Amino acid sequence: MKEKGRKPIATNRKARHNYAILDTYEAGVALVGTEVKSLREGKASLVDAFATVDDGEVWLRGLHIPEYGHGSWTNHAPRRTRKLLLHRREIDSLIGKIRDGNLTLVPLSMYFTDGKVKVELALARGKQAHDKRQDLARRTAQREVTRELGRRVKGM
Repeated sequence: MKEKGRKPIATNRKARHNYAILDTYEAGVALVGTEVKSLREGKASLVDAFATVDDGEVWLRGLHIPEYGHGSWTNHAPRRTRKLLLHRREIDSLIGKIRDGNLTLVPLSMYFTDGKVKVELALARGKQAHDKRQDLARRTAQREVTRELGRRVKGM
């Protein structure tokens, strides 16, 4: 029986806080068997992960997939560099955008789609401290407005 739908494995919650997301891409990941088995157990960390474009190929670095518990000598290295699978035109587009400005590729989430491991990759620009404070103030103000509207509707 084949899996259907989208099953999340890991998310990078700090990415949206530390970066302004400009564009997102879905990429496949070239993995070995024990990595997939470890991911099926829900074990992965995107905390220090980032992607680079080297010689026309996109590589995911810093992704931590712990060794599979029942694996033997076939186990993988937990932080090895993994190849991302994208269409050639997407890779060419990324190369052009990264070369132009100070942009980076950050993985936002990792998930299974119909039994295949996918990574949501974001083209992002780093935020400065004042940008983060503005976002926090904007969210707080929006929360207050929503709360006040809720009170008015209830007649309080």
